[in-house]
Amino acid sequence: MAVETDFDPSRLVGERLRAARLQRGLTARGLAEASDLSLNTISLIERSKISPTVATLHKLAMALGVPLTFFFEDGEHKKVVYLKNGRRPQARSGGALLENLGTGLPGQTVEALLLTLPPGSGSGPDQCVHLGHELVFCLEGAVDYQVDGQPYRLEPYDSLFFEAHLPHTWRNPLGMNAKFLLVLQSAEGRDEAAQQHTQWRR
Repeated sequence: MAVETDFDPSRLVGERLRAARLQRGLTARGLAEASDLSLNTISLIERSKISPTVATLHKLAMALGVPLTFFFEDGEHKKVVYLKNGRRPQARSGGALLENLGTGLPGQTVEALLLTLPPGSGSGPDQCVHLGHELVFCLEGAVDYQVDGQPYRLEPYDSLFFEAHLPHTWRNPLGMNAKFLLVLQSAEGRDEAAQQHTQWRR
């Protein structure tokens, strides 16, 4: 089946950024100062000339007072979200790719993400701790999780499900890309959980 190719994820991010900035009465220069980014960077993102990294989106989200997932939503409340392959909202950072598998439902408490990590990438030394539950399902390569001090290696079709208040870290231990499904569930703090899992480090 052919994949539609007229969708540009960076266009959605640019449109959402500009709308949020104008709604708050901020000039592009004002947002640049508030987010510690260059005016040129703000302009290029808003005009969909560049696809921002996750680190850049974090700075913009904090400056605007919105969750990270704000940039991946079209602003409409939906009852059904259907995304074709190649049309998913996405962000890149350090060679890693984050794809959001569905967002925009009213009262949404689940964040479903598809992560592709280059060799050696991971969550870094800081442990993730958040509300709710976390499900990891490895699709390709391998990912090493440590949950509450206990190591777990996930290889293709292995899964890990745990209470997310337990301190946890993860990394790709192999010399090839790792791809895995990450499902974060929480009645509160959905966006905080997602942000903690999109700060890749080598």
